[in-house]
Amino acid sequence: MKRGNLFILSGPAGAGKGTLRMKLSEEVSDIAYSVSCTTREKRPGEKDGQDYYFVSKNDFGAMITHEEFLEWAEVHGHYYGTRRSDVERVLNEGRDILLEIDVQGHHQVKSCLPEAISIFITAPSLDDIENRLEERGTETHDQLEIRLRNAAMEMRHTGEYDHVIINDDILRAANELVELVKKYRTA
Repeated sequence: MKRGNLFILSGPAGAGKGTLRMKLSEEVSDIAYSVSCTTREKRPGEKDGQDYYFVSKNDFGAMITHEEFLEWAEVHGHYYGTRRSDVERVLNEGRDILLEIDVQGHHQVKSCLPEAISIFITAPSLDDIENRLEERGTETHDQLEIRLRNAAMEMRHTGEYDHVIINDDILRAANELVELVKKYRTA
């Protein structure tokens, strides 16, 4: 059986990764999405096991010790990680899987699975990211400042990705993402 494709979706907060991921799942129904673990608090409307696995810092630390993560990082003051067993199970079933992870996680995954297809999602500018985050209204002022500093750093890594999609128009960017995934699936 042919092993599935591993797609990595990265980019700064406010670039639209989650929205594009949802649009991709509407168009490409048989791609799995790897639910990450996080130590951050749940936002309104998020569901444990669907959006993230919300875990304590102690539990996350134990998972690191037991080498359960394919990748993990501290981002915006919280821990995030992808369970290795979840990804390997899907790939070995011959199914494709999508990871929505940060730049640090991208480096970790590409170092152990270089065949992974990496896609960087960004907004046209840092000002656009700031406006989107302010409109989202889910962060405090201090959290917003951290996310903007991290966004500026993350945007310097676009050249390390296989593909870059500028999310200047959600429908155009979604179509570009869908076509890109379909291209790899038929290769």
